Amino acid sequence: MSTNLLILLSVVEAVLLVVVLALALIEIRRRLVLISDGLATLASALVTVEAQHLRPLAGLLTAINQRAGTLLGLLPVIASKAQIVVDHVAGGQ
Repeated sequence: MSTNLLILLSVVEAVLLVVVLALALIEIRRRLVLISDGLATLASALVTVEAQHLRPLAGLLTAINQRAGTLLGLLPVIASKAQIVVDHVAGGQ
């Protein structure tokens, strides 16, 4: 092969490499834009769910937790009264 042909093939190869890399980067950019749009939609949906469903539940959950705390405080009293009943029933037989 002649030197001129080798030089021409090297230049063509370099140009093809740049074109292929440019196309690959364009495709990657396109996919990243799609992903970004999807994430923006998801973020918007999550904000809506939080505002419409989770925030109103916060007050209810606080009330439930307070009542559960009250019930947990009463468990020792209930246990002692249950023990009195057990002792009475066991002693009465």
